[in-house]
Amino acid sequence: MNAPVAGAPAPVTHARLIALAIPVTLSNLSTPLLGLVNAIAIGRLGDATQLGAVALGAVIFDVLFWAFGFLRMGTAGLTAQALGAGAPAEMRDAFWRSLMLAAAIGLAMIALRGPLADLAIAFMRPAPDVAAEARVYFQGRIWSAPLAFANYAILGSLIGRARTDIGLALQVAINGVNIAFSLLFVSVLHYGVAGVAWASVIAEGGGVALGLAFQARGGFLRAPRWADILDRGRAWRTLAINRDIFLRTLLLISALAFFTRQSAAGGAVILAANAVLQNFSLIGSFFLDGFATATEQIAGQAVGARDRRGFRRAVKLAALWCVGFGVALSVLFAGLGDRIVDLISTSAEVRLTARDYLLFAALTPAAGALAFLFDGVFIGATWTRAMRNSMFVAFVIAAAAYALLLPFANTGLWLALLTLFLARGLTQLAFYPSLERATFTPTAPAPDARSPA
Repeated sequence: MNAPVAGAPAPVTHARLIALAIPVTLSNLSTPLLGLVNAIAIGRLGDATQLGAVALGAVIFDVLFWAFGFLRMGTAGLTAQALGAGAPAEMRDAFWRSLMLAAAIGLAMIALRGPLADLAIAFMRPAPDVAAEARVYFQGRIWSAPLAFANYAILGSLIGRARTDIGLALQVAINGVNIAFSLLFVSVLHYGVAGVAWASVIAEGGGVALGLAFQARGGFLRAPRWADILDRGRAWRTLAINRDIFLRTLLLISALAFFTRQSAAGGAVILAANAVLQNFSLIGSFFLDGFATATEQIAGQAVGARDRRGFRRAVKLAALWCVGFGVALSVLFAGLGDRIVDLISTSAEVRLTARDYLLFAALTPAAGALAFLFDGVFIGATWTRAMRNSMFVAFVIAAAAYALLLPFANTGLWLALLTLFLARGLTQLAFYPSLERATFTPTAPAPDARSPA
């Protein structure tokens, strides 16, 4: 894939959208392989405690790091806009601001690793022996925080410049190194849980080195003008965008954590069945996220170029692909869901229970398609304040739905989750027309480009 030229008009086509989306989807699909290899490596030791600790630790870091995904999303939107505006210096400055923020957050997490470990493990409430091993895992992997966040910044810069192909290569390299060192540390050197944790640190470090090499080739490591990077208006805009995405993500994480918590309250079988069924939503997100990420770049570049026609076409094409894929996946899951459930679980009781709620799980890709679409649009256009507000509205609507559906137990829980997905997309759809008008009004900047009051 050839990198687009800053400021050059880029035609918005199906081919361009797909070319950007496919590497992201493949990158997403490569991630579960890492978890599988880690589970096999630890599982072959025959120690259920260590296997549980690695699984628990992985969930903790997935949530912890996901909360700071704004380092990727915000950077992608700002970079794409700078590309469309023909401002290569601002593309570089956006990367440096994100990299500095990544280092600050990562180092702060290392400094607070003790209290963070206590809080995370206490929230998960594992058995004492699992908690002890999970703490070993946490104290090792936490050192990857600044490296992982730096990789978010690098990936955001690459996505904003339409280099999702390099982003794929980077993610595959990180996962490949992680797998290799996990096998070495666990199967050969017998370091156990600590070995899995430090394999992640080494892999993230390798990713940073490779990513910075890619960035250097593009001229992004040249000595920056610190006056521009620390410019109050631009720095504040970056912080405001990241703050809004962070708050939106916290609300989403809270909703999903509540779903898991209420599943556990329903008993071990309900918890297991819901965990099996959530794989349908996870698989759907792998594909829909690819289109959302592609939309971030195309929409952001159109905003930077003040190309309203191209922006509208990007939204229209992305809507066709997101909604089409979401509905197609839901139909596929509804038809083949029984077989997928049987493949994931061998428990007869879990299988039977999962079948009772299969239709709800199958509907998650279709219900969430609009939310993925507009997340991509809003991030690319940096309408992050509206994205945050729409998530808050959807959260309240879903909470109200759950309260009304409480007598229906697990059925009500699934219906509340579907309500959340639908409400997110529909609320963003309601916000969209006024945001588009404000963004492309010749005399006014984009709403979220202004410093908030």
